[in-house]
Amino acid sequence: MTKGARRGAPAKLPMGAPPIDARFLSQLREHVAAREIERGIACLRLHQDLIAKLDPSQGNAGRLLAQLAIWTDIGFSGTPLRDILQRFEHLKPELRSKLAIADYICLRMAEGMTAMAEEAMERAIAHFDFVLSLEQELDDRFLLAIVYFWKGRCLRRRGEYDEALIYTVKGKELALALGHPRMAAVMQVLEGWLFFQQGKWKEAVRISQAAERVLAATDDHVTLGNIQSFYGRMARREGRFDKAIEFFESAIGHYGQRDPRHLNLARSLANMALAKRGIALQLQKRIDRDVQLRRKTSASREALPKTKTSVETSGKSAYRSRLTQLRREALEHLEAARAIYQLRPNHHGAGTVYLNAAYIHLDGGDYQRAEKEAASAYELAEEKQDYILMGRSRILECMIANAKVEEEIGEGADPGSHARRALEFSQEAIDLAKHTQHHLLLANAYLWQGLTQCNSFFDNPEAARASYDLARASCGANQPDNNMLQDLQTLSAKILRKGSVHPALKAWSQGAVGEKTFRQISDEFAEIVIARVWEREGRKVSRAAARLSISPKKVRRILARVGRQKPRKR
Repeated sequence: MTKGARRGAPAKLPMGAPPIDARFLSQLREHVAAREIERGIACLRLHQDLIAKLDPSQGNAGRLLAQLAIWTDIGFSGTPLRDILQRFEHLKPELRSKLAIADYICLRMAEGMTAMAEEAMERAIAHFDFVLSLEQELDDRFLLAIVYFWKGRCLRRRGEYDEALIYTVKGKELALALGHPRMAAVMQVLEGWLFFQQGKWKEAVRISQAAERVLAATDDHVTLGNIQSFYGRMARREGRFDKAIEFFESAIGHYGQRDPRHLNLARSLANMALAKRGIALQLQKRIDRDVQLRRKTSASREALPKTKTSVETSGKSAYRSRLTQLRREALEHLEAARAIYQLRPNHHGAGTVYLNAAYIHLDGGDYQRAEKEAASAYELAEEKQDYILMGRSRILECMIANAKVEEEIGEGADPGSHARRALEFSQEAIDLAKHTQHHLLLANAYLWQGLTQCNSFFDNPEAARASYDLARASCGANQPDNNMLQDLQTLSAKILRKGSVHPALKAWSQGAVGEKTFRQISDEFAEIVIARVWEREGRKVSRAAARLSISPKKVRRILARVGRQKPRKR
């Protein structure tokens, strides 16, 4: 750039249209600060011709470009920002280099927002870092507050919550110093979410409620919807699914007032589907408990009056009907969200829809559809290097593989294929989660590694215990949701059960051998030990034989005797 440009002097570009009216720019800025969304959009519509014909050579062109980036982010849908940016990008190098430094910074700011909207977070952060590195040259604390906030949003999407909080708070403090509490309140909503991710729930609620009070009198329906959505996600994490649904419905109402096809509306539909899945899981557990109870009391039930049996049968039918209805409604919400993402592509959102649908299909025992949806979620996430969504997808694929292990589905000639695949998925999920600061994601990955190590194929309680300890440690101050808590309890119970001393071994150690001879005790001991070693060695006869220094034939004979393998045909 020229020496004059570095000092912020007007760019010596070919003369074009007259400069942008500073009063117009000031109005746009005031509407942003006051969160007067409709008034701001109306102001932009009055100047549609000016925007459509924006010439990089005009005075204040860069400032208008920055305002258009802000308003596009808010929801203005006039001339696409990408089209306007191309006019700047197509400038000849010698003309681009003559842009005033302030205009060039505004250009980079707009390019960063466009990259953020395209989910190219690395590229967006590079643009924002450039802007922040020239803070003194820009000399515009209003725009700097926006850039700090935008960088915080990018870091949050990457799962870098600690750093995201630093930039978000910096943006909020700049907005407050400028006397713009409503603008600061928008940033507080993100601040509250980041505190929530750090396990600081009370602080998160306090900050969010304060922001809600400040914005209540505005028509910033997107931010108000975001607050309701945040409350819904907190309620869902706590297992208050009915309340979560109320919050998500409120969020959808707010988003719909801005745009019936808003991306955040699709996100709330996907979240509502998860809340209904939560209710369905609770109902399924109640049905399962009732089935177990009926099995235990089947003898006494035969003597009950027929009217009683009829009532119970009717109740059971009502439960199953409600369960079916909840799953159907959840899938309908996801289809509605998917339709929005087809119109307005968003990898993270569309991937979340695939993921949530996979959970519902898994719950219903449709492993094939669950696998397909989970794989689609991973593919979309991988395109944008979305580590959080990639990690969630791998955890779900681990869950599906484990379900197949327990159901003994489709293993064919390789009985350990699903188990090994499950372990690979869990280990990959751990690696992906380590790219982020999403502590519960990492904890869930360790948890499912432990559940895999403890399944009927690996049966390795020692390794599972180590994974369990890592899962608990990874949670830190974060409170797991109900599903994760129950999975932790399941893993803990399995470790205790499988890690306990075999009753026969405990009895023999105390000299309680009953009427058994030493030969009988030796044979039973061999059955216990050989079966356990075979499991630990990946169910490989040759490895178990080598480990115990006995013949493979003896291993196979013992395994056949205890029903772990079919005897070989002679």
